[in-house]
Amino acid sequence: MNEQFEEANAQAIRSNEALYEALKAKANENSSFEAAQQLSQKVKGISNQFYAYLEKIKGDITSEFEREEVNGEMKLPYEAMDKGDMIDEKWFQGDGLSPKGKEIIATIEKYKNDMIAAIGNDVKYVPIAKEIKSKFDLSDVVDGDNVKKNYLDYHFKGFPAIASLTKLTAMQNNVEVIEANVYNIALGKAALEATSLNKYQAIVVLDKNAYFQGEKVTGKVVLGRYDENTKPVSFEGPGKIDPATGQAMIELNAGAIGEQTIEGKFNFIEDGKQVPLAFEGTYVVVPRPNEATISADKMNSVYRGVENPMTISFAGIPDSDVSASAQGLRKASGQGKYNWDVTGVSGTEATVTVTGKLPDGKAVTSKKVFKVRDIPAPAASLRGKTNSAKGRAQDLAVSTVNVSFEDFVYNLEVDVVSFELYVPGQPGMIIQGNRFDARAQSAINRAKRGDQITITGIKTKLKGNSKYIIKPSTPFIWEVQ
Repeated sequence: MNEQFEEANAQAIRSNEALYEALKAKANENSSFEAAQQLSQKVKGISNQFYAYLEKIKGDITSEFEREEVNGEMKLPYEAMDKGDMIDEKWFQGDGLSPKGKEIIATIEKYKNDMIAAIGNDVKYVPIAKEIKSKFDLSDVVDGDNVKKNYLDYHFKGFPAIASLTKLTAMQNNVEVIEANVYNIALGKAALEATSLNKYQAIVVLDKNAYFQGEKVTGKVVLGRYDENTKPVSFEGPGKIDPATGQAMIELNAGAIGEQTIEGKFNFIEDGKQVPLAFEGTYVVVPRPNEATISADKMNSVYRGVENPMTISFAGIPDSDVSASAQGLRKASGQGKYNWDVTGVSGTEATVTVTGKLPDGKAVTSKKVFKVRDIPAPAASLRGKTNSAKGRAQDLAVSTVNVSFEDFVYNLEVDVVSFELYVPGQPGMIIQGNRFDARAQSAINRAKRGDQITITGIKTKLKGNSKYIIKPSTPFIWEVQ
């Protein structure tokens, strides 16, 4: 691999020299190539200096190995180059870099920075800058054991000398390839990417897709392949250029209701000539809203005793400019989200009033009426059964009394406060809490097969809202078996 890179580099040096001379001749013939020829001089000097530095480092690595004659050619003793002690000793110091290692990193960084500075902001050379940053990225690397290492440590420490030599030769090859790409673009022969401005598309990006009649339409026009280095020299259209970004900032009054068109053009300079780039876009003007959108997330009724989640919005108006009011209504987290507690509302109806502020400062108001309902009476529940069950008296005596709200839109959590117990042939009794006390258990255990024991009048209270009184539950019948 090293020999192949060496041969490719030798060919690249000859090819680059020919390209450089061709560009030099072009500049002598045509003044429009003078800037490109000046750039090529800088690139050639930077590349040659860095290439020579890498060659010197390679010489240091191979200095301790004597070349051998193989088929009439003097070659390095590759099999003897299975260790890299010289690199490990001279480039590294402890867990860090030696002065020599720091020098190598600084030299690579200088080459990278000098090349990027030399090519500047010309749009045609943007791919070259990206290639330089990518191929000479000196960032830390995480190895296969998930250990972060610096660039030299990861690529050179502990490697055989022949492997490190090959990596340096490959780096030289990158230098020659990048130099060739600069010459090719300067000559107009080839490019890494299709960078001509004829390949770009201008796109209208509006702040909104629809606008109220008379409202200002705002947005920007950007290139489909926008880059901060690609800035127009002028703009023709309904707006003006932002010099910081090169974007055209749109501002005009919306026309009549319906689809409207925005059009104009950018003007760029490419190869010393003005290149126009036209754009066209559309927007839709809609009538001003006169009614808010108000909905209950659960259904069209709201219930006392619970937080009723609401979504309230006004078409075409941002949430920050919408306000809603009603007894017990408060803002919740989220776009257009509210919670509505109608426990204190008397009667069977409640009204929400919504006000929206339009972009021009005018206000619009809308109202909606909701039905106010009480939480339905729960059903008694014991041992996973609702309303009735069969079983032994002993099983009932140790059961817990609960309630359930079947088919109700909310999941309610309640505490059982008390309930009534009726056992055939025995006096009724009221039990506090949700479990049978000793007196009740004694009565239940005296029941006979076929007796129907009734649990009724179950009173509960809502967790988190003890003020609201829930209707008593339906009775529960336990048939003793």
